[in-house]
Amino acid sequence: MQIDKREKLKQELEGTGCGGEAAAKIAGLCCEGKADEALRQMRRQRCTLIEQMHESQRKVDRMDHLIRRQEKELEAGAKAKEKR
Repeated sequence: MQIDKREKLKQELEGTGCGGEAAAKIAGLCCEGKADEALRQMRRQRCTLIEQMHESQRKVDRMDHLIRRQEKELEAGAKAKEKR
């Protein structure tokens, strides 16, 4: 039964984006009764996910900027044609 619990937790951790090796380590710590260390490792993984999320947000912001710039260029081009 302990192996089932460990495997289930490992799969859940992998579902959060936690790498296989890290997920196995955390699941092992939980099953070995080392909850404090497991929590530390989970928090570390959470920080990594937050950093990845922030980087993704920066990329989205840059894309939004490029889209707005392209839209402005199209509008300017259309207005220039109208004036002719």
